[in-house]
Amino acid sequence: MTKIINSKELEEATLVKLTERGVDLEKIAEIVYLMQKNYNPNLTHELCLDSVKNVLKKREIQHAILVGIELDVLAERGALSEPLQSLIQEDESLFGCDETLALGASFGYGSIAIMTLGHLDKQKIGQIKELDTKSGEIHTFLDDLVACIAACAAGRIAHQQRDLHDSKLLNTPV
Repeated sequence: MTKIINSKELEEATLVKLTERGVDLEKIAEIVYLMQKNYNPNLTHELCLDSVKNVLKKREIQHAILVGIELDVLAERGALSEPLQSLIQEDESLFGCDETLALGASFGYGSIAIMTLGHLDKQKIGQIKELDTKSGEIHTFLDDLVACIAACAAGRIAHQQRDLHDSKLLNTPV
C-alpha cells in the first residue's frame, strides 16, 4: 500500500535532508539579502530568512530538493549506473540536468527568480560555493538547488515589495 505523505511531513523531510547535507538556512538568507539589498532599503535578514522558509513550504521546491539530494547521495555511494554515475560524480559541465531541475522549480517565482538563479549559478556565492567546492561529498544537484531556494526567496521579496509599493500608490491594503 502506498503511503500518502501530507504537506507537513514533506516539509519536515525536506528540512531534515537539507540539514543532513550541511545546508544552513541562515546562509541562504544571507545570499537572498545580497541579491535584494540594493532594491529594498528596508530589507532585513529576518525578512530574508522568512522568505527562505516560505519557499521551502512549496511542494514543487520540496520535490526538486528531495530528488536532487537523492541523486547526489546515490552517486556518493556509487549506486548509479554508467554513464550517469560518472556524470553526476564529476559534475560534468555539459550535464545540465542539475540546473534544469533547479530552473524548473524556480518557475513559480517569476522572471526575477529565474534571472537570479542564472546569476547565482555562475557566481556561486556563499553556501552555494561551499557546496560546489566541498570535497568528500557530491553536491552536483544540491548547489544548484540552494541557488534555486535563494533565487526564489529573492523573487518572492521583490514581488512583495512591488505589491507594497503598488498598494501605497493606490491607497489600498495589501
